[in-house]
Amino acid sequence: MTELDIYVNTGEVDSPLGVGEFIEIDTDNDEIIISGGSDTVKDGEAISSETQLNDAGLLLIQPRIEQTYDKYFLADSDANLLKQIHNMGAGNYRYVMAFDFDGSSVSEPVLELWDDSDLDSIDSIPLGSGVASSSWFRGITTTDALPGASWTGSRLAGSADGNFLWLNNENGALSGADTLYAQLKCVIPSTQLESGASVPVVAVKYATI
Repeated sequence: MTELDIYVNTGEVDSPLGVGEFIEIDTDNDEIIISGGSDTVKDGEAISSETQLNDAGLLLIQPRIEQTYDKYFLADSDANLLKQIHNMGAGNYRYVMAFDFDGSSVSEPVLELWDDSDLDSIDSIPLGSGVASSSWFRGITTTDALPGASWTGSRLAGSADGNFLWLNNENGALSGADTLYAQLKCVIPSTQLESGASVPVVAVKYATI
């Protein structure tokens, strides 16, 4: 059975897996933290408390404008450290998240976002309060090319067409071992009125023999 390992590039150089400074995600214990950053929520600091994360959140400013988060961290549970994913976000970077498959598949791998591990709800505010097209999360497949300097991507929430990523860029199932790539960002809309916290789940689905 084909197995998948997921990595994030914590270096500042946009290089592929095996060259860049990638760290494998422990999918049971690690998290990706999206933040405005602070003196305690930054690269190399201990994994932040809830209070520290709240203090480092983006402020809803007046007049209200759309805001894109510019700080993304891997909360590395083994090291108890935050490790910044420097190139994740709105930038034109290709090798940010790596999905490394050790064999073939019988369906094309897809990336989806859900409220929790049951993968049956997108009711949280960041996932659009049940409306996928209102999700704050945007993603783009970068397996074949850079995303572009002003990339828009797809609104990610659930499994409806247009609201998930085809990780092989709609080129179909994998014929053998391969590494696929994607870039993500989180954008708070100008219409958002209330602050809060959410912990959505990233799911990668594929069929294998």
